[in-house]
Amino acid sequence: MDRYWDDLRLGESWTSAPFAVSAEEIVAFGRAYDPQPMHTDAEAAAHGRFGGLIASGWHVAALAMRAFVGTKPFGETPILGIGIDQLRWLKPVRPGDVLTARREVIDLVRSESKPDRGTIRTRATVFDQNGEAVMTLEVLTQMPLRPPGR
Repeated sequence: MDRYWDDLRLGESWTSAPFAVSAEEIVAFGRAYDPQPMHTDAEAAAHGRFGGLIASGWHVAALAMRAFVGTKPFGETPILGIGIDQLRWLKPVRPGDVLTARREVIDLVRSESKPDRGTIRTRATVFDQNGEAVMTLEVLTQMPLRPPGR
């Protein structure tokens, strides 16, 4: 079912299906986008600050985005990311961790200049298998209002 800005309510939330993070994914992402030893080399990482391989925070953010999109909370209605605020990486994500991503609507603003759309601010939290938050952020998204006749 397609949903629009005017269908949303403050406090509404979505939680993704759990997703595991493998050592192979951590290393591949690290090599491609964040080539630091704690993300790319298990042996070097074992002697580093974290005592082992950890996922890049950017990798965790990308996984959370993929998980959120997979929940399809708006059906096929297109949304447009406008910005991210308060991004925090709270705890290292290690190989074998199983994460879930949760987003909650914390603000809804109808556009005054463009009456066919509005913005949504959501608070996103990624939790590990122990229920501990590993990452938080706020996402500002633009979304259409329900078209006439729908």
